[in-house]
Amino acid sequence: MAKRELARFLRARREGLRPADVGLPADRRRRTPGLRREEVAELANMSVDYYARLEQARGPRPSPRVLDALTGALRLDRAERTHLFQLAGAPPAPPPGPVRRVRPDVSGLLDRIPDAGAIVTDASYDVIASNPLARILLGGDFETEPNLARRRFLGTGPLPESSGREEFGRVVVSRLRRAAERYPRDAALAGLLRELRAGSAEFVELWESDPVHAPGHRTKTVPHPGGGTLRVNCDILVVPDDDQQVVFITGDPGTPAARALRELNRTLR
Repeated sequence: MAKRELARFLRARREGLRPADVGLPADRRRRTPGLRREEVAELANMSVDYYARLEQARGPRPSPRVLDALTGALRLDRAERTHLFQLAGAPPAPPPGPVRRVRPDVSGLLDRIPDAGAIVTDASYDVIASNPLARILLGGDFETEPNLARRRFLGTGPLPESSGREEFGRVVVSRLRRAAERYPRDAALAGLLRELRAGSAEFVELWESDPVHAPGHRTKTVPHPGGGTLRVNCDILVVPDDDQQVVFITGDPGTPAARALRELNRTLR
């Protein structure tokens, strides 16, 4: 029974993916929906025969390494990965690293909240999505330096001075400590932590104090790009399955900050 359930799950996920979802070119000659078995096998770095036997409920019990490869090939989220391990009768291993892709429904939120700056950060504090208003408020291009921890402690990119700078430092360290516990095998995260320890005595001091901060509502004073300051709200929406956070920057209705954000937003249209 377990093998058949695993086979059904793999087929359903494969047939629900489009080539574009995994970075493959579209092929109009496809007669069936979804990816081909050989495409999934190539993405998972395994033989087509082995993958086909899994889908036919004939294969051996896959190892955790194979299950992690299938997780990446089939673009499974955290909950789906856990389900895959359960179907295979294997204890879920720690995820290899933070999820660094943004779900379409999450990225769509960034432009559906009127007159709000919005960013999405992964567990290592990389900005993996943002809207134009957030880029103006937070210092522009996130492609050159996407990591807010580096910006905060190493000065590798703009980070507006605000009334919450010290608190943000504690929040960053708290989140990175939890990420290090969850993703001990992630080379990119380990490299980031080495950089921060080597380049910032403040980071080392905060790390040793082991701060604990829960995401939620905070009020900050930030500089207006045109001069002066704005008193804004920073509210965090947690995406638990992907270990990501969506940060919304807004002004209270009827306040100068709300009017300023509205005018800034209009200039971007």
